[in-house]
Amino acid sequence: MPNLTAPPTFSSFGSHFVVAEVSPMLGLMALLLATMVLVSLALVRFKQSLLIGYFACGIVAANCGQILITGHDMQTQMDTLAEAGVVLLMFTLGIEFSLAELRHLRKAAFIGGGVQCAATLAIAWGIFILLGLLPTQALIAAVVITISSTAVSMKTFQDMGTAASPSGRTALGIALFQDLIVIFFLMLLPALATTTEAHSENGTLHAVMITLGKGIVFFGIVWFLGRYVMPRIMHAVARSQSRELFTLMVVALCVGITYLAAALGLSPALGAFVAGLVASGSIYSHRVMMDILPFKDLFLALFFVSVGLTMNVQVLWENVGTVAAVTLAIIIGKALLVGLACQILRLPWRAAILTMASLASLGEFSLVLMARAEALMDWSPVVVQILTLSGALSMALVPAMMRVAPMLSDFLEEKGLLNQKRLVKDETHFRHKIKSMQGHAIICGYGYVGRQLHASLTKYGIECLIIELNVDTVRELKGLGISVLFADAMHRETWMLARTKEASLVAFTFPDSVVAYNAIGMVKEIAPEVPVLTRSRFASDRSRLLDRGATFVVQDEAESATRMLEQAEGVLRDKMHIPDKAENADALLSA
Repeated sequence: MPNLTAPPTFSSFGSHFVVAEVSPMLGLMALLLATMVLVSLALVRFKQSLLIGYFACGIVAANCGQILITGHDMQTQMDTLAEAGVVLLMFTLGIEFSLAELRHLRKAAFIGGGVQCAATLAIAWGIFILLGLLPTQALIAAVVITISSTAVSMKTFQDMGTAASPSGRTALGIALFQDLIVIFFLMLLPALATTTEAHSENGTLHAVMITLGKGIVFFGIVWFLGRYVMPRIMHAVARSQSRELFTLMVVALCVGITYLAAALGLSPALGAFVAGLVASGSIYSHRVMMDILPFKDLFLALFFVSVGLTMNVQVLWENVGTVAAVTLAIIIGKALLVGLACQILRLPWRAAILTMASLASLGEFSLVLMARAEALMDWSPVVVQILTLSGALSMALVPAMMRVAPMLSDFLEEKGLLNQKRLVKDETHFRHKIKSMQGHAIICGYGYVGRQLHASLTKYGIECLIIELNVDTVRELKGLGISVLFADAMHRETWMLARTKEASLVAFTFPDSVVAYNAIGMVKEIAPEVPVLTRSRFASDRSRLLDRGATFVVQDEAESATRMLEQAEGVLRDKMHIPDKAENADALLSA
């Protein structure tokens, strides 16, 4: 840590900026925010995570004199501000945590996440024990290693247009299970933090059991409040139609439950997360999120800046080799263990490689847990700084690794290094099955729209070939004797296997315009004359898809509006004296 108590070497320079009527915090915040904007602009240009830019800004601020310019107690004030930021950040994460999503992804979460977390915890704990850490310290450090960055990976999946792909869904399922692990250890952290070498195993077990008892009491109280008290308060506040009062109620909910957790000796971060869960279970969850969402990025930024402020460049420079080695070990080790989970889930290697890249880092929860543990336990500052910087570096590399993953898959497939027995078997089978297809329709995606289109075309005797990446759907179709290709629409080989040149129609039945845009380019390159039907969620994507070569684009918003107007016309025809022959509700609109 920089010596903040020593007289600043440029105090006379700083005194010109410290005005008695202005809080020194304002000066520090002005410098930090200006630096964050400039660094973020550079990171956006190179498509990197902004969180790492915030972390770097904190390092720069702590080691280039910004703290000294604004006063020696700024570190303490920033830590206090970051503490509030962590609480509100955990509150927003609790709101976003979806139990319905967890149920939907239960296989990926409980099987894939369970395998990944158990294997990582066991291996990391053993390594830290060998390195001389106390058992409880090794356990917390192992949990830190186990967690991946949901914010960075999911944002990159969205940027790549693959959030709904098997890779994206598997990564999300594993990440949800990791969140459960973190919440459990946040509850146990105060008890584990009191454990020292002098404590007996019985004493440690006693402390953990007391904490679990407090946790049960806490969750019981929160359940009662969330079931019988908070809905009535929210309803009364909502009826007031006062936005300010509703926002005040949201903050009061967060702070109140957080204080309850702290009063019971539990982690404030746990209380904030549970408060978010209470809010997410109400009918006002979307409004709560809309009120708190503008603050989320600010609180997240402040937290990463505060973490960066604890970094000592001199200590890190003296251990630069160790930092690089730990970062590399985290990425390789976690990628391999995530790959093991993907194989147990029978995910194809192409999807598995992207999932491995997305989860091969530490996460925001890792830094939260490390910050909590450092405040409660006797950690070596060098160990904390090495783990923190290595985690931040691994997070910074995630977007680049995810963008390289598809190219790596292509290279390994070209070299014949991927042993994809299941995929090869399926592709070989369908090469023989579809080699005689002529005039068939290729349906990409087998959700509700795909099923309806397939049923209609089959009714009129048109042969169809389904392209699908959901393993369960592929098995279902194969069991029904339906021609299905287990392949990725983003891969050129898929369209060669589907005999696109001989097809009479290609239909993209999902509204992911990014995937459709890239796939249409490959389809038109192989078969320029084949008609292509696709969907888009928004009107802004329609022109791009048409320019790319789509024959017709079903725009979801426009179709919904048309159907809504048609139904309104039917209901109001008598009252509005609308003619029976009105087209597309034009008469209703002009009435």
